[in-house]
Amino acid sequence: MDFGNGGEHRHGRVLVVGGTHGNERNGLWLLDQWRQHPGQLNRHGLALELVVGNPAAAQDNRRYLERDLNRSFSPELLSDPNAQDYELRRARELLARHGPEGHDPCLVAIDLHSTTAAMGNSLVLYNRQPATLALAAVLQRRLGLPIYLHESDLQQSGYLAACWPCSLVIEVGPVAQGLVCGTICQQSQIAVETALEALSQARAGAIPLGSELVVHRHLRSIDLPRHDDGSPAALVHPRLQDRDWRPLGAGGPLFLAMDGRVTALIPEQGEASEHFWPVFINEAAYGEKGIALSLTRREVLPVTAGWAASLTALAKRLKRDLP
Repeated sequence: MDFGNGGEHRHGRVLVVGGTHGNERNGLWLLDQWRQHPGQLNRHGLALELVVGNPAAAQDNRRYLERDLNRSFSPELLSDPNAQDYELRRARELLARHGPEGHDPCLVAIDLHSTTAAMGNSLVLYNRQPATLALAAVLQRRLGLPIYLHESDLQQSGYLAACWPCSLVIEVGPVAQGLVCGTICQQSQIAVETALEALSQARAGAIPLGSELVVHRHLRSIDLPRHDDGSPAALVHPRLQDRDWRPLGAGGPLFLAMDGRVTALIPEQGEASEHFWPVFINEAAYGEKGIALSLTRREVLPVTAGWAASLTALAKRLKRDLP
């Protein structure tokens, strides 16, 4: 996404969003906690904008009302005058207010999510913006977080975080939808505070990144086998369940049918038969999207000097949280 000249020169805050999905309650809990008790969050001197992504869905404890807000930020949808679903209007509102060129601009977006899958404390990136890669490299180096690089997926796009010049999705699980869990909140807060510390250090011109960034790059998503009427014909194989971020070779078990038949992983044309790394295995919210899991490939990206320079330049334009 093109952030324009205004996004390059204006000063702004760090946007922290919870409740992009209204039934992911842990981010909402943290926002309430930090608003009521600001001292509970170490902001590292940075000015923050704490925002509920989908307040109407959050009020109803639903993922969304009319369409997934976290698939509503594609330029085509945003520019379509006939697209007036609640979530699309909310996406336009968020960008008009807090986008890089908005009325109250933010230059960094941290989007808090939770998942029913056994993802642990992890990061999701939607592009290779240099400042984003730099910030992710710091969190991986300091916290050891695995990174899902979700790019080039024609079926899944329009993510909130992709609209800012530096962004992270903090994804923590497993936790049930609608449930607040202390461990999930703690892990989310640790990642937020580490990101804010890194931004503050980059603002001061001192941000060591290390030499490499390990990512799991999205290849494709796989649905359950289904009957003609669309109902599931198998379930996620017990040997695969809860094994997010663990290697799975060609021929490994994916699904188990009632009669005991096993669906095995078969690489598609152009995919090497080496190990794949599944993520978001059996995520409850993805059933409606026809996704039982996503396959990734582990890749090592060399850190470049341009990453640090980009993050430093952006961080120097962040507003301070003055007492």
